[in-house]
Amino acid sequence: MSPHEPPLDTDVADVAPDEATLTGYDHGHLVTYLRLPDADAENADWREVSRIVLRIDPEREPERARRAFDSHLARAKWMTVHGYRHLLRGGGTD
Repeated sequence: MSPHEPPLDTDVADVAPDEATLTGYDHGHLVTYLRLPDADAENADWREVSRIVLRIDPEREPERARRAFDSHLARAKWMTVHGYRHLLRGGGTD
């Protein structure tokens, strides 16, 4: 893997960042941010998405799974409107 390729299977935080610029966390979770809107567009069950994409078991940790799903989906949507501009400029990390 080159240093410019995002990791494919990175552990997620309980809550995604909400800064107005890209963070190191965002760079490390680009694949996650790409997968979530697709799942949302297909009306996938959030529990299944949490289990597969975020790797959080919604049966064992329902509140954490829902919080992580909601915040990461919101961040993914932000990325499609604003965050990608930071990527194109090649900056924005902490």
